[in-house]
This record gives sequence, structure tokens and C-alpha cells, in this order.
Amino acid sequence: MYLPALVGQGLPLLTGSDAGDPLEYNPDLLDDPQWPCGKHKRVLIFASYMTTVIEYVKPSDLKKDMNETFREKFPHIKLTLSKIRSLKREMRNLSEECSLEPVTVSMAYVYFEKLVLQGKLHKQNRKLCAGACVLLAAKISSDLRRNEVKQLIDKLEERFRFNRRDLIGFEFTVLVALELALYLPENQVLPHYRRLTQQS
Repeated sequence: MYLPALVGQGLPLLTGSDAGDPLEYNPDLLDDPQWPCGKHKRVLIFASYMTTVIEYVKPSDLKKDMNETFREKFPHIKLTLSKIRSLKREMRNLSEECSLEPVTVSMAYVYFEKLVLQGKLHKQNRKLCAGACVLLAAKISSDLRRNEVKQLIDKLEERFRFNRRDLIGFEFTVLVALELALYLPENQVLPHYRRLTQQS
């Protein structure tokens, strides 16, 4: 996505190949429990049931294997799966600190994952993207007052360590990258919502 108006502000723009544009967003793709298993998984099939056994492996080897498998499957995505999941954890923690509802966090996850799957995120813009997704979701799903929006921006600035002016400018960039589609169908939000409420 190229937005000439923002080039002068020195913002890292959302760029990516259209090859990464998904036909249909799948909310379970990046949260698939199969990812951490990789080659360390063994499926045993018996007459009346099937089970999966995951052998013990050092966490660092498991993380490396997971990221390599993810990179092979999605070569257009410039972030590792562990980094994506870490950013989502930060988004959830910040949202809990700001007393945002789980449905708001779920919407932010959908926006964020759509950008990830399109190959729009990279090392320089990942935190701005995460912050902009939380801010957009909060504005759409919550009835925030002006001072609450300011508090949320303060928290985002503190947590993700970026300038608020960059965040405000980047919010529009994310909005355009999402093609202004901020109202989401229930089937995209509900799986994230269920996982969030089970974790609480």
C-alpha cells in the first residue's frame, strides 16, 4: 500500500505483495495448535480413537522449528510466528490494562492478522500496526469518551514505544490497508473471542 501523503512524515508504510492476499480470512490459521508441534509430533491411530503425542524438546528448538515451518508455508510474511504471537499477547495485556472488552481485543486481532497474512507487516512497522489495530477496534466496538481515547493512546505509546503522532498518522494507513472494512462478520471474531475468554 503506498500513500504519498504519509511519505513526508517518515512513517514506515504498509508494503507487501498481493500474492499474500488471502482469498478468505481464517481466524484459526495463526492460532492453530498444530504450529508448536512441528516435526516433534507423532499421531497414533487406534481402532476406536486417534491421539497425538508430542515428544519433549527444548523450548528454543521447538520455537526455531515452528518459525522455520511457518516461514516455509508463508514465505511472503516477514515476521516469525513467535513474534506475531508475542505482539498479540502485548495487545491483549494492554487491552486488559485499559479495561477493553474481549470482543474489542478479538476485533484488533482480526485486523492485525489480516495485515500479517497480506504480508504488509515488517520489523519497522509491526508495533505501529499492532497499536493502530487496537485503537481502531476500540473506536469501533467501544463507546469511548475523548479522555478514554487519550488514555488508550498514552498506554499504546508507553507499551509499544512509539510516538503518538506516528500512531495517529499510521491509523489511516491501516484503515486503507484494511479497505475500510472495520465491521467484521461474527465468524471472524468469535474464534478469537472464545480463546480469549477461555484464557481468562
